[in-house]
Amino acid sequence: MKLFEIKWQFILFCALIVSSTLSAQEESTDVREGNKLYKSDKFVDAEVAYRKGLQKNPKSFEGTYNLGNALFKQKKYPEALEQYKNALALQPTAKDKIAAAFHNAGNALLSDKKIEESINAYKMALKANPKDDETRYNLAYAQMMLKKQQQNKDKDKDKEKEKEQKKEQDKNQQQQQQQPQMSKQNAQQILEALMQDEKNTMDKKKKQPVRARKSADKDW
Repeated sequence: MKLFEIKWQFILFCALIVSSTLSAQEESTDVREGNKLYKSDKFVDAEVAYRKGLQKNPKSFEGTYNLGNALFKQKKYPEALEQYKNALALQPTAKDKIAAAFHNAGNALLSDKKIEESINAYKMALKANPKDDETRYNLAYAQMMLKKQQQNKDKDKDKEKEKEQKKEQDKNQQQQQQQPQMSKQNAQQILEALMQDEKNTMDKKKKQPVRARKSADKDW
C-alpha cells in the first residue's frame, strides 16, 4: 500500500507544513477509515476511527501519529503532543518517522505557546532530517518568536519599574502635601511679632541710665 501524504496549513506560520501519514504494511480498517475522514477534514470522526484502530493494534505508528494529527487539527495541542511522543517510542530508529513526529511535536508545542520546547523539538527533527526546509523555517520562526517574547518581557520590566518610581514620587508628594503649611497671614504675623520684640528690646535699652566711664588715674 502506498504511503498517505496529508498536508495542512499551519496558521501561525502562514506556510504549508507537510504532515506525512506513514503507513504500516498491515493497517487496520479503522486506521484506513480514519485517513479518509482526515482528508475530508472530519477530524473528530477521524480521531474516533484512529482510537478504534489503536485498540486493535496499539503498536501502529500510523494510527498513533495520525491520531496526533487529528487532535492537533482540533487544537488539542497537549493531547496531540502526547501521541507524537508515543509514536516516537514506536519507531526509535526510523529517521523519516522520527523527523515527522518531532516536526509535528514542535508545531503542537508552539501552538501551545511553549516556544523554547518547540525549538528543541524542531532541532531534533532537523537532526533526523537535515534537509527538511519546512522544519528549518519553523525553527527560525520559533526563534524569532522567542526573541520577541524576551523583548516584551524586558519592556514590561521597564514599565513596571517606571510605575514603581511614579508610585514612590506620588507618595512623597502626598506626604509633603499633608505636612502643615504656613499661610501668608501666619508668616506676616510671625514677622510682625519678631519686629515688635526687637523694638521692645531697643526701647528698654534707651530707658536704661547712661553710666559714666571711670577715668584711669594717670601718672604724671
